[in-house]
Amino acid sequence: MNSLRGWTDVKPVWRIALNYVLVWVARVAPSLRVRNWALRRLGVTVGEGVSWGLEATPDVFWPELITLGDHAVVGYDSVILCHEFLQDEYRTGEVVVGDRAMIGAKTVILPGVHVGERAQIAANSLVTRDVPPETTVAGVPARPMGDSDDE
Repeated sequence: MNSLRGWTDVKPVWRIALNYVLVWVARVAPSLRVRNWALRRLGVTVGEGVSWGLEATPDVFWPELITLGDHAVVGYDSVILCHEFLQDEYRTGEVVVGDRAMIGAKTVILPGVHVGERAQIAANSLVTRDVPPETTVAGVPARPMGDSDDE
């Protein structure tokens, strides 16, 4: 059986329903203050001066596994996932975004990824592995800029 069918065994329905409301607020509120308030109510650790972009989406099942460092920027329509439902199991992993890290628009970060301090992730990237501090990555999957098979 597909593990997603048993999601109600993982978290109570009322909690996920409440999370959806708070995620919606975090996605569309015109104020950064209100978006960060909603993230904190979800259980996300939000550092000082965090900029959460419009339409950006935190994990609805395990938002408490997300940490956003001081002055981190999460770009428009990005997604931070802390879980993945597979055919026979589900997995979770903490996602940490370091101080002053920048996540470009429409980026997807998968469970268990740590984004280092002052790291930069280009728009439309899929981040499957840790990003070292002060490194710029791009692509699907995201890789350090300048790395290619031709070099």
